[in-house]
Amino acid sequence: MSQHTDRIIDELDSAMRELREAMRGIPIRRGSFRKTHDNLARDVAKVTTMLDAARPALRKN
Repeated sequence: MSQHTDRIIDELDSAMRELREAMRGIPIRRGSFRKTHDNLARDVAKVTTMLDAARPALRKN
């Protein structure tokens, strides 16, 4: 399960990097997308941190 968690964290990181690159071409105030992006980034960071902290509990004995 720990390897699965590692893969999920890596995929989330990769997706957020792609989103950051895509954001460069969008005007900041276009349809309040920037605020939505910032909220998403904050929530994904929280989930990633929680998954990382839960890693020891998810390890198989």
